[in-house]
Order: sequence, then C-alpha cells, then structure tokens
Amino acid sequence: MIKGTLRLVLLLGALGLALLVIVGGGWYVFRRGEGGSQAWKEIRASSLEEALLGIYLRLRQEDIDAPASDDATPVVFTVQPGETAATIATRLQRQGLIRDAELFRLLLRYYKVDDKLEAGDYRLRPDMTMDEIIARLQHGRFEAALVIIPEGWRAGEIAALLEERGIVDGQEFMKLVQGGSYDYDFLRDRPQMSPGLNPGLEGYLFPDTYRVPPRFNAADLIALMLETFDARFTPQMRQAAAAKGWTIHEVVTLASIVEREAVVASERPIIASVFINRWEAGMKLDADPTVQYALGYQEEGRTWWKTPLLLEDLQVDSPYNTYLNAGLPPGPICNPGLASIQAVLEPAETDYLYFVAVGDGSHAFAETLEEHNRNREKYQK
Repeated sequence: MIKGTLRLVLLLGALGLALLVIVGGGWYVFRRGEGGSQAWKEIRASSLEEALLGIYLRLRQEDIDAPASDDATPVVFTVQPGETAATIATRLQRQGLIRDAELFRLLLRYYKVDDKLEAGDYRLRPDMTMDEIIARLQHGRFEAALVIIPEGWRAGEIAALLEERGIVDGQEFMKLVQGGSYDYDFLRDRPQMSPGLNPGLEGYLFPDTYRVPPRFNAADLIALMLETFDARFTPQMRQAAAAKGWTIHEVVTLASIVEREAVVASERPIIASVFINRWEAGMKLDADPTVQYALGYQEEGRTWWKTPLLLEDLQVDSPYNTYLNAGLPPGPICNPGLASIQAVLEPAETDYLYFVAVGDGSHAFAETLEEHNRNREKYQK
C-alpha cells in the first residue's frame, strides 16, 4: 500500500515536472517565433529552473507586452562597452523605457541574450514593448540621423534644417559658425573683419550626406563638415589655386557665386569664366546672388534668396553687394559643392563678360555689352 502510494506520488511529480518543462519551453518557442525540432532542441528539459522561469514569464506576459507608456518620443539610450544586463535594465527603467527592470532582466536571461547586448547608441521609445527593445539592443549598431546638406545653401539655411530635424540646436550652430575657433590651414587666409561682417565658416560647411550620431553636438557636426571640406579640397586643387595666385578663400568665394548662378551643370565652367574675366579686368561682378545674400532672410516670402530682385534691392548697402563694390565680396555667399569649386579652378576658356538667363535654366553669353543688351531684349521682355 505504502509502495503504491509512493509510486503514485513520484509519477505525479514526474508528470508535473514534465508539464512545467513543456509549458515553459513551449512559451519560449512561442515568444521567440521559432518552429520545428530545432527550437525544441534549445530547450534544456533537465533544467527545472528554466522551466519555472518559463512558467513565471508566461504568467507575466501582459506586463511584457505592455509598453512603459504611449509616448512615441525617441529617447537616446547608450549601452556602454562591458555593461551588464542588470545595469542596462535598471537604466532603462530610470529613463522610463520599461516599467520593471527585474522582469526585463529575467526575459533577457530566458532568451539567452543577457550577454549579447552590444555597445552603441540607440533610439528607443517608451511605447516599445520589452521584446521590441530587446530586439533593437541586439543589432549592435549605432543609430545615426541621416541628413543631406544641399549644395548652395548658406549657413543660416543649414542651421534651420538641423534644428527642424532635431539634430542640433540652430542658434548654437550659428554661434559657432560665426565665432568658433577651428584650426585648419584652409581657414587661415580668411580676411579679418568686424563682428557684424564676419564671414565665419560660410563656404566651408561642405555639402554632403552625413550620418550624425545621437550624441553629436553642434561643434562635433561643424568639425565633421570642416574635415570633409579638408578631404575633398585636395592637395592638387590647392596647388592649382596657388598656381593662379589665388587663396583658398578666393576660390571658395568665387565658387559660391557660381553655385548660386548655375542651374545647368555643364554651364558651371562657362559661368566661372565670366566672373573670373570680370574680376581680372577690374569690373564689378554684378552678381544677383551676392545681393540676395546681403538682403538676408526675407520674412515676408519666407526665403533666404529673394527673387525677383527689384532695382532698389541692387542698392543695398553691403560689402557683399557686387553691383556697388568691385572685386570679390568679403567671403562666400553659400557653401558650394565640389563641382563649382572645380569649375573655378578649371574654367572654360572664353572672352565672355556677360550672361543672361534664357528661361529654361540655361544662359545666353556675350563678350560685349551691345551683344548682352540684345540678349536681354530677346530673353527678358
């Protein structure tokens, strides 16, 4: 009788343990989305601890599936090299990304990924579930913002874009553009000017596609843009400028005007030749973009480049106004791309001194004022 009772207890105990393993292990397969015999091989049926953990997590499934909140605002979360799952879980809870650090840690342990969370910067949200956060933290990559800086934009436009995208503070960006200290050889020949006319880094914020890590501030991003300029303005290009007797600042200033004038890419070297010919002849450049730069942001039209220009606009009192002042303006009027810089260093060989917009983006070029006036009458009725 006693032996029979003992046999029954042992059988029930064995069945209970088997049930724990099956249910707990089955929940593991269900949560991980792994089917077939391979998934079952990963379940250590002999582990009572794992089976009990599976049962516990199954009972807490609603908590696992429930986000910390419905807030979809991205939060930058950094996993440091060598950081443990326990400290990661604790910080996630402190930042409001999960509700229960201990439950999160147990989930990591059950998934066998508690030692697979890689260092990096991640953009997480409070409305993500624990499973979604765990999946994100295993990617092992830095979450970076992708930003495209177009050719021909002025620093103020770039600052507005960066602030709108939430990448850096626009005011801090402009403060550093106008007054920051950066030690690059290509910046050393910039003219010294009064604070109100300081060209700053205008022209040297190289237009490109940038991946900006979450922890980058305005100073970091400006340094990256300057380093890109330093790399793209090659030693051969610097030698070409020196051979012409030009400083890098003069090249970039000319290129910035070409950038704003050229619409058709193939015309860049021709437009560059016009301004170089006028500059070397001691003529005023008469470049509309320099006036637009002098006028600044137009609140009424919400544009950085006023168009069309009126006759009174051409009288704006500014050293950047090349209708009033001979020679180059004090500095670049935008940040030119590589093609415009190359057009200045390798201009077309022409005797053109004038050009006028045709209407389709291209221009009609002329060597004499008489020919230019005929083009104006023809194309600008």
